[in-house]
Amino acid sequence: MDQRVSLITLVVDDIAASRAFYIDGLGWTAELEAPGEVLMIRVGERLLLSLWDRAHAQREIGMVASGGTPPITLAHNLRTEREVDDGLALARTAGAVTVSDAVHREWGGYSGYFADPDGFRWEIAVNPSPLGESLLP
Repeated sequence: MDQRVSLITLVVDDIAASRAFYIDGLGWTAELEAPGEVLMIRVGERLLLSLWDRAHAQREIGMVASGGTPPITLAHNLRTEREVDDGLALARTAGAVTVSDAVHREWGGYSGYFADPDGFRWEIAVNPSPLGESLLP
C-alpha cells in the first residue's frame, strides 16, 4: 500500500454549522456538498477534508463517540508568525473557540490552537525546520 492519506473525515453534529465555519467563516471552498449529509473540502493536491453528519456516518461506520476533546489534532502550517496570528484571528471571527494563543514552543516553532464547532482542535503553526518547510506550498 502507498504511504499516503487521501481523505480525512471528521464526524460532525451539524453540517450547516460546519459549512458556516469552514466555508463562510474561513473562506474555504467546497469541493462536494450533499446538504445535511457531507461537505468535502480540498485541503491538498490529493487530500480532502470530509465533514460528515453524525447520523449518516454512524449508519456506515457504527457508533461514534461524542463529547470531550477528540483525540486528534489537525495542523495548518504557515511561513510567518504574523500569518499564524492572522489565521487564529480569522478562526475566532469565524466562531472558533480559542484553545491556546500562539506562543513560541520549546521545539522551535510558534503556534496556537482553536476548536471548530465540533471541538476538533486545529493548530496554526510556523515550523522553521526543514520538515516544516517541506509542508508549505
